[in-house]
Amino acid sequence: MYEYKAVLYQESMLGSLLLGQSKIDPIKFTEFLNRNAREGWEVVTMEKDIRRMLLLWKREAYVVLLKRKKI
Repeated sequence: MYEYKAVLYQESMLGSLLLGQSKIDPIKFTEFLNRNAREGWEVVTMEKDIRRMLLLWKREAYVVLLKRKKI
């Protein structure tokens, strides 16, 4: 039996406000994935999403679906 969790990963709003858009930092995203892997979570799938904020700015986000064996 498995348990699942869905996580929305996105960068802070500050990069979008200053630069007009914010992209995911690959180093921070890798750390996020490794932190979850140490807890037994495995990535099942992920979907990239460009999210609007305050009507003018955009920021990149990922919806990540994780699973692990139920404890």
